[in-house]
Amino acid sequence: MSIAESFLQIKARIEAACQRAGRDPASVLLLPVSKGQPAEAIAAAAQFGLRVFGENKVQEAKAKIPQCSSRLQWHMIGHLQSNKARDAVQLFSMIESIDSVESAGEVNKWAEKMARRIPILLEVNIAGEASKFGFKAGDVLAKLAEINALPRLELQGLMTIAPYSPSHERARPIFKALRELRDQCGERLGAPLTHLSMGMSGDFEVAVEEGATIVRIGTALFGPRVSTARGPKSSEGA
Repeated sequence: MSIAESFLQIKARIEAACQRAGRDPASVLLLPVSKGQPAEAIAAAAQFGLRVFGENKVQEAKAKIPQCSSRLQWHMIGHLQSNKARDAVQLFSMIESIDSVESAGEVNKWAEKMARRIPILLEVNIAGEASKFGFKAGDVLAKLAEINALPRLELQGLMTIAPYSPSHERARPIFKALRELRDQCGERLGAPLTHLSMGMSGDFEVAVEEGATIVRIGTALFGPRVSTARGPKSSEGA
């Protein structure tokens, strides 16, 4: 299936999920996960109005972004190592994968040096999987004020990765729990948080039904990756 065919199919599935949930399809951002994909594939996807792409690794993004249109924006969706925070602040318009107070502080430090404000999402390991990064669900509210106080960060919501399952419905409690946690965070802060980044190629329809505002889709759009990376699972569009 071509990228054009895949895009139209995904778009139709998002619209159908929104209709079932009584939502406006415009409230959901389709974030193509371009990990392992060449600049040519990104350009092909951009022809359909896709302007924001997700990358898992800073080094790959650093090499790839200069090859792509300057009109595109980029989200960091993989685990961010402290020594990559400087490049991440330079490259990305949002970092979706802040998974510790220390990571938030490092991003804030470099954003201060570059006189930038960086929108962030907190990655939450709702299922408590040992192979994945993220805050424990029970720690988010406790750390919320400390992170929100960092002056160069704009906390806009939460992100999670549901455990893989051949049954998409098994992801629903994970997505529901993230939505409820997001709402609790908003109550604690006294202002609603906008974003829920959840749902990937195998479960994005359920995520949309549960309130996702960003769905991270890789292989369903691009097909198999040109290259793969080893290590703990990150927020790749599987």
